[in-house]
Amino acid sequence: MSQKAVVYYGKKRAGLLLKSESGYEFTYDQDYLKYPDSFPISLSLPLRSEKYVSRQLFPFFENLLPEGWLLNITSDTAKIDKNDKFGLLMHTGHDPVGAVSVQPLAEKSNG
Repeated sequence: MSQKAVVYYGKKRAGLLLKSESGYEFTYDQDYLKYPDSFPISLSLPLRSEKYVSRQLFPFFENLLPEGWLLNITSDTAKIDKNDKFGLLMHTGHDPVGAVSVQPLAEKSNG
């Protein structure tokens, strides 16, 4: 089963981050790519329509995670394993230091 997150640059939806059994994918939204003032979310993930694929969480997203004592506190209080980087990103990525935020994708309900 895959897990999905929406990646924002400022208030604009920049792309989709997907975690699956085989690894991770990041794809820029086609609408985001059409904006003349769009910026890549990272120099390591330049703007392009093709998806990025990695067996491990992309270093850019991993660098958004807390470290050291803050990682320990976050992991303990949220009850998320320190090695569950995607889970930690979903918990902490909505309130970034920089322009990029990451939020769980809200699945549409059938109700």
